[in-house]
This record gives sequence, C-alpha cells and structure tokens, in this order.
Amino acid sequence: MRTRVSGIAAFVLVSALAGCAGGPPAPEPDVMEVILPVPAEQVKTALSDVLTQGGYTVDQDDTGNITTGMRQEIRSPWNGLLRWRFGVGKTRVEARVVPQDDSTTRLRLQVFHRGKDGIFDSWEDAETPLPQSAANEIRLLKNALRLL
Repeated sequence: MRTRVSGIAAFVLVSALAGCAGGPPAPEPDVMEVILPVPAEQVKTALSDVLTQGGYTVDQDDTGNITTGMRQEIRSPWNGLLRWRFGVGKTRVEARVVPQDDSTTRLRLQVFHRGKDGIFDSWEDAETPLPQSAANEIRLLKNALRLL
C-alpha cells in the first residue's frame, strides 16, 4: 500500500512539473501582404509618411526595403526610459516594396512587437496591439493613397 501511495505521489509531482516546463507559445508573426494599384515610388513615399506620423524613424534603401527604429511612445526626453526599462511594449516595422509593373506594387509589411509585464521583467515577443498592427498600418497607407 505504501509503494502505491508513493507511486501516485511521484506521478502527480512529475505531471505538475511537466505542465510548468514550457514557456508561453510565441505569438504569430504580424505580417500583411497586399498588391496596390499604385506605382512603387508613391507607395514608398506614402508608407514613409504614415510611419513617421506614427512615431517611427524611417530608413530606406535602394532595393525597396523600409525599416524603422523602435516607435516613439511619448514626445519627451523620457522616451528612452520607456524603451529601455519602464515601458510595457515597443514596436518596430519592416516593409518590402516590390514593383510588379509601372502601375502595380506588391507590399509586404511586418510589425515586430516586444512586451513585458513589469519593470524587472525581460522583453519578450508579444502580440501586436491593434493601433500598431500590420493591418492598421496597411489601412492607414491605403487612406494616404486614397484607395479606401
């Protein structure tokens, strides 16, 4: 009887530890791909404007890549502290603009979001909040291009 009780206790202990062994699952990548009936140069210009208005610093290269730094959460000298330690989320964007022909452009936009629960937690990949999501950035871009 004693070995049966200790066997059950061991099973319960192993089951409890196995349930806590893994971390939370990684969120799905926030990616949108669209084809826009607009020339590539107009898309690049409008996307740069939309991202700049959203608080991002935008870098472009000649191959059609558009990247940003981390989004500016507040317009003050304390923004660096938010991105470094005190904030709960930070976001950056990568986009690829590929001309299909003279009047059509393919755009692939990905938003990377990192979040944490408290001051002393470390940054982890997290689900993108709706205002910074790829779908919302595409909507803002289409508004800027007057496609909606």
